[in-house]
Amino acid sequence: MNFELDGLHRPVIVVGGGQAGLSMSHCLTSAGVGHLVLERERAGHEWRTRRWDSFCLVTPNWQCRLPGFPYPGDDPDGFMVRDEIVTYLESYVKAFDVPLCEGVEAKRLRQLPGGGFRLTTSAGELTADHVVLATGPYQVPLKPRLAERLPEGVVQLHSAEYRNPEQLPDGEVLVVGTGQSGCQIAEDLHLAGRRVHLAVGSAPRVARRYRGRDVVAWLDEMGYYGRGIDEFADADAVRFRANHYVTGRDGGHDIDLRAFAAQGMQLYGRLNNVRNGQLSFADDLRRNLDAADAVSEGIKDSIDAYIAKRGVAAPKEDRYKPVWEPQDSQRTLDAEALSAVVWSTGFGRDHRWIDVPVFDGKGYPTHHRGVTSCPGLYFLGLPWQHTWGSGRFCGVAADAEYLARRITDVGRGGDVRWLSGTPVSTYPADDDWVAPRTVA
Repeated sequence: MNFELDGLHRPVIVVGGGQAGLSMSHCLTSAGVGHLVLERERAGHEWRTRRWDSFCLVTPNWQCRLPGFPYPGDDPDGFMVRDEIVTYLESYVKAFDVPLCEGVEAKRLRQLPGGGFRLTTSAGELTADHVVLATGPYQVPLKPRLAERLPEGVVQLHSAEYRNPEQLPDGEVLVVGTGQSGCQIAEDLHLAGRRVHLAVGSAPRVARRYRGRDVVAWLDEMGYYGRGIDEFADADAVRFRANHYVTGRDGGHDIDLRAFAAQGMQLYGRLNNVRNGQLSFADDLRRNLDAADAVSEGIKDSIDAYIAKRGVAAPKEDRYKPVWEPQDSQRTLDAEALSAVVWSTGFGRDHRWIDVPVFDGKGYPTHHRGVTSCPGLYFLGLPWQHTWGSGRFCGVAADAEYLARRITDVGRGGDVRWLSGTPVSTYPADDDWVAPRTVA
């Protein structure tokens, strides 16, 4: 959609054209609130450009329930691949005629003295009464400084840059990090017949299916995705926990690193150092594998308890038995043996363009359910913004609806000119191996 942006005013400007920004647009449209969505690239850019060729969702398609637009396909228990996810978002834009400006980068956000905001963009200056920042948490790919010590001949990619095994030169590959991206990329390389070395961190795992159903279906029914962050005493720690690794590939299955090891993948503990052409690893492989298994089995315990309490008819299932145990785990690796390293070490945030004091000492936005201490400024799409489902296809609608209500409540409590786009001057107050970081 083309707009003359310079000098334009809107009651609400949404920054970000992913699932969060598009959901916000739908909720604002439903409330009759004038707004604009700015996207630096194209709608669904992160899915389009930062996912590998075989990427697919790890949650079933039926959990794709953006506001007003549930999963439209004929495989609700399947897992959409990358291009299908992009098509889903593009269809969302068309279905609701989202006022989306693509190719417009937000460069600076400032609060105006009399209320409202000025947004400097690549297409000019805009003003708004409210701004919703829906740019997500995965903005800057992170690599550790020790990557600089690897030999020049070793090709290095971040997980955001990885596409397929053929992209890498022939030879052995080290994958660092075992969040969802690291484990799935390691599997992708392993299935292609590559010799893979994997530095295992502390990310937990979860079974794909248990007692006749996808584990996600059990957890959804048990209310886990709706559990609020306020229920946890250690909320700050919960927000930055690594996601459980599992996959939707080929219909969905467990990711069992022990099974990979039994098939020839080389497992190590955390990567500690690179020095004189040698990579050294911590002696924590057994502990990390045992901890990941314990989380998976603990989830099964919860499901068993739920089944027993509710009297649910569900088939019995034998519990997991480890198929491989580390003996004297290898602690070093010669860098010259490697042709490539894939860093699955997460992302950082880049909020330097936001010139509004709403961040804590670590650069994380301070908010309650996305509402900041600065009247009129909101965040959307953050992990654990309010619930475990926040930021996901299954939970972003509830967060967007909440913010839309907050915005319309402010409008109703202020000047009636707000809904027509006239500025209002006053508002009522209102990854697992290196830290701190967000794990992919």
